[in-house]
Amino acid sequence: MDYSLPVISWIDIGVIFLPMVIVFVLMFRWSLQAWTAVYSTARMLLQLILIGYFLVYIFEAQNAWIICLVLAVMLTVASWISLNPVQAKRRYLYPYVLVSLAVGGGLVLFLVVWGVLHIEPWYRPQYTVPLAGMIFANSMNTVSLSAERFESEISNGRSPEEAKIVAFQTGMIPVINSMFAVGLVALPGMMTGQILSGVSPLIAVRYQIVVMCMLFAASGICAAIYLVLVSRRIASAGSELGFSE
Repeated sequence: MDYSLPVISWIDIGVIFLPMVIVFVLMFRWSLQAWTAVYSTARMLLQLILIGYFLVYIFEAQNAWIICLVLAVMLTVASWISLNPVQAKRRYLYPYVLVSLAVGGGLVLFLVVWGVLHIEPWYRPQYTVPLAGMIFANSMNTVSLSAERFESEISNGRSPEEAKIVAFQTGMIPVINSMFAVGLVALPGMMTGQILSGVSPLIAVRYQIVVMCMLFAASGICAAIYLVLVSRRIASAGSELGFSE
């Protein structure tokens, strides 16, 4: 069986845009912020093309300081984006999110790179950067959901302790659902990519198990750290952050 991965030309990529045009037309006809969708598509293309060239550079550089800088940028941006649902309080909450993602995400990334994959040196970008991207992105989403739900619960009169529990449970829903669905409903991107590149499905499954456990742990730890820090802040400072308004 031939497992060689087909080369996709730019013309081939254009084919996948055809069904997207249908969605754009529907959004324009139904007045559903179509220009936002068009803008997001254009931005996605630009970002992926630029990151493709950038990854080629850092893969060739093999420099620990460059990798640390890349991870720092990813962490900074992920922390900022995660607070989109609570933008009014972003400048107060940003340090808590930054600490949460750095500690929780950094711990899990360290364990995967050194304890599971035994990567030497640790800063090999073809491993460290994609793994860090998955960890920070998924943790960012979990913290974002938790932050929004925490604020909502506090606004509805719940105590910080009660709000913390409800928010944590809400934030973990997507991660837990993905664990229920993997293998039955969906073959995740990493597993699919490995299979397409010729890796045995049995080996791809092992990597996917590591990824699912990695994302579950990182998301849970990051969300828990954030909620503990914020709930303690409210308990000690009263309404300083405006949650009780």
